[in-house]
Amino acid sequence: MSNLARNFEQQQEQRVEKTVQDRSKIKIKKSWLTPGEKIIGVAFAGLVCFGAIHLISNQAKIYDINEDIQKVETKVEEQQKVNRDLQDQVSELSSYERIFEKAKKMGLLINENDVKVVQNK
Repeated sequence: MSNLARNFEQQQEQRVEKTVQDRSKIKIKKSWLTPGEKIIGVAFAGLVCFGAIHLISNQAKIYDINEDIQKVETKVEEQQKVNRDLQDQVSELSSYERIFEKAKKMGLLINENDVKVVQNK
């Protein structure tokens, strides 16, 4: 064979190799996930994120409300203490001995004939 024929054969072989290489390059890559599965995955991830944010915000609200409840309970306890102190003062000031002393200071005397006993029913 002459050089011309040999060159022609080599060119044909190179063309065949190029077409085979081009065909292998054109191969369609198959994705691991289909587009529908990708959409479902993204939607699921979004729902998980939304749920997490919602859960955290609810916990923050519960924390704030519990803090307010504790403040109110503290105020109630303080007010109950003040009320007990005032009740003790009322009990002390309304004792029979004290009233009798105040009456004597004002010049009132007990006349046993004018005293009437009232019974509780």
